[in-house]
Formats: sequence, C-alpha cells, structure tokens
Amino acid sequence: MEFDEVVRRRRMVRGYDPDRPLPPELVDKIVRHGLRAPSAGFSQGWSFLVLTAAEDRDRFWASTASAGGAPDGWLRRMSTAPLIIVAFSNKSVYLDRYAESDKGWTDRDEARWPVPYWDIDTGFAALLMHLTAVNEGLGSCFIGLPAATVGDFKNAFGVPDEFTPIGALTVGYPGADKRSPSLRRGRRPVADVVHHGRWASAGEV
Repeated sequence: MEFDEVVRRRRMVRGYDPDRPLPPELVDKIVRHGLRAPSAGFSQGWSFLVLTAAEDRDRFWASTASAGGAPDGWLRRMSTAPLIIVAFSNKSVYLDRYAESDKGWTDRDEARWPVPYWDIDTGFAALLMHLTAVNEGLGSCFIGLPAATVGDFKNAFGVPDEFTPIGALTVGYPGADKRSPSLRRGRRPVADVVHHGRWASAGEV
C-alpha cells in the first residue's frame, strides 16, 4: 500500500473478527517496525508487552476494567482483538543516557527536559506499529489505561516499577465496528492549526 493511502485509511478501529488470529510473522513485523522509531539520544527507553494468548488478553481486560460496571459496547468489541501491545516508557533510561559523557547531564535533573521525551518517543513507536497494521489491511486502535487500574495491571503482569504504560494497541482483522461519535466534530481547518512564518496575533490578517 502506498504511504499516502495508509495515512488516508488510518483510523481507530474498535471491532475485530474474533475468528481470525494473526499469523505470528505478522505480529513480529508490527512490533519490529515500531522499534524503528526515533528516540532522543537513541535512548530507546521503551518496552512492549505483546499479548496474543487468550488467557493473557483476558487478564489484560480484567485488570484494566474500571470497577463497578459492565463493559460498554465499544469495549466488548475491542476485547475481541487477537493482539494487544502495551507500550511502556522508562524515564530512567533517558536520565542515564544523558548523564553519559557525550551529553553531560550528570545531575540527572528532569528540569532540563522541556517535555517527557520518554513518553513521546514511545508514542512514536506505537504509531509506527499502528500504521504497519493499517498497511497490512488490519484494524488497530490506541487506548489509554484508566489511571485507577494501572497498579492492578502492573501487578497482574509483573511489570517493574520503572516502566510506565502510556497506552495499548489493539490489533486484528476488522469486524463489526461502530464509528466514534466524536468524529462528528470534524477535522479542524488547516488554517486554524498550521502557522507559516510566525504565529499571527488575534485580529491580524
């Protein structure tokens, strides 16, 4: 598929065919493409938990479900995905990398970082996995983990303290789906979000 077509077709798919597992070589391709993402100082401070076994996927949904209610319809459709990839950032890897001699931030002061690049870079990697899935004719959706469930999730999978889950990708062959009502908002006009040369002040022509 041409890259322009991948971008055009990219969307968040929330329903999957439960009867079509993904070939292992395709799972491997999706993950490996994510590892081609850029990272500050080539730190690569990310890790990924790949869940394909039914019992592992069930454990994921059980540990991240908000307490006190039945899953919404979209969540029930999402849970049919044969592949879940949880993306983790590791801040300490970046602080260690930039304390090395070629960077010299030996104080490991987080104030030197204008934004948390450990999270941004991990997001880049997740996007490459998402686009790879689209290129392969698959559906994919990136979701966040409810903040209140992160501890239960990490305990359920034995995730070390230094790793922070920034979100999870569900991947599979598209099945019964329902477009998000949020799409009715439409895309913001290019002129509202893209600024050439300088950021014009309010009222300027």
